[in-house]
Amino acid sequence: MAKLKVIAACGSGMGSSQIIKMKLEKAFKKLNIDAEIYHTNVGDAKSNANNYDVVFCSESLVGTFGDVKATVIGLKNLLSEKEMAEKIQEKIIDKK
Repeated sequence: MAKLKVIAACGSGMGSSQIIKMKLEKAFKKLNIDAEIYHTNVGDAKSNANNYDVVFCSESLVGTFGDVKATVIGLKNLLSEKEMAEKIQEKIIDKK
């Protein structure tokens, strides 16, 4: 599998997206998936989403991404590495 390009997005692009990025790095590493993770605000993520494979954001922001070609994954708990790993398994690994 080629290196996965991932965006971690939050409302302002500051703290939450950085935390999501750090948790995602751990989750991808545990699942042996090579991923390049970028974090930003939801506006920037939406305009750049088609250059990425996957977008992670809060469930409340999923609708913002409309018809982007990237896989958009909403998270209930932005601090849950377990939830991230489960969603990676379900939406990325099992999807292939």
